[in-house]
Amino acid sequence: MANIEHLQTVNVPASSVYEALSTAKGLSEIWTNELVVNDQIGCINEFRFGGKGLTKMRIDELVTDKKILWQCVDSDPEWIGTTISFDMEEKGGKTSIIFRQMNWEEVTAFYRLCNYNWAIFLYSLKQYCEEGEGLPYHKRKF
Repeated sequence: MANIEHLQTVNVPASSVYEALSTAKGLSEIWTNELVVNDQIGCINEFRFGGKGLTKMRIDELVTDKKILWQCVDSDPEWIGTTISFDMEEKGGKTSIIFRQMNWEEVTAFYRLCNYNWAIFLYSLKQYCEEGEGLPYHKRKF
């Protein structure tokens, strides 16, 4: 099994990061504006990326201002069964986020592409939290 892991520091309190990652407003500014999002454990969130298929994430854990855990239940076959976590720790008004996408079957070209795109996601999160505007899928030119 392989994992993708990234660390991002955002110059805002953990409550702002948590809100960005757990609401439709935040996720539409960070990831994609084609979404259906709930903030309840057990709910299935849906994300679309310009007609390139549907990704469904079940919310398995929510610890306010500390942790979000999703399980991919429908998407590209390489994603199904992977777990996505955001672990947040605030110190001095800054929040460190450890992002993980765990349980990949193997390291493939798609794994490497997703690794890159998760880094862009975390950049978008930082931009949104610090400056009010992220870089979601529909605004990207690359």
